[in-house]
Amino acid sequence: MSNEEQEGIKQRAYAESMRYMNNAKETLQKANKEDNFYADKKYVRTACGTAYNGVLLALDTYFELKGVEMPKKKRRSIEFYTSHVAQLDRKRLNELNAVYDILHLSGYYDGIQDAIVVKRGFEQAYSIIDHIKPIHVLVLPWKVFYRSFGQGS
Repeated sequence: MSNEEQEGIKQRAYAESMRYMNNAKETLQKANKEDNFYADKKYVRTACGTAYNGVLLALDTYFELKGVEMPKKKRRSIEFYTSHVAQLDRKRLNELNAVYDILHLSGYYDGIQDAIVVKRGFEQAYSIIDHIKPIHVLVLPWKVFYRSFGQGS
């Protein structure tokens, strides 16, 4: 695969992963943060699930670029992701474990309302997604990508 083809794959996947993250962040703002805790568990769960899926999209692309053979079935286990990430990059494995624990288990399943913990999960998610960041990031006209954790998040 040529460098141009890899960059094209990265462009599309990065934009899609960031779209998920932006959607997650917008949803999280609806949870109404009060004193480092979110008031509405439903929005936290939805936001964390969306962010986690954005990470999985980025990892699928990372594996594709590294030549990892993907299983035929669409739904892959966390064991699939952790075993392949462990072979490719141990630092990413720590990030993936944090994202899985915080966003998927505590956030999506349990609806954790601690804003500091959720923020840390989002930071780890961005770190994984940045691993597929293309050389030149396209800013799509329909969305400006942002990472600030301002007043509403």
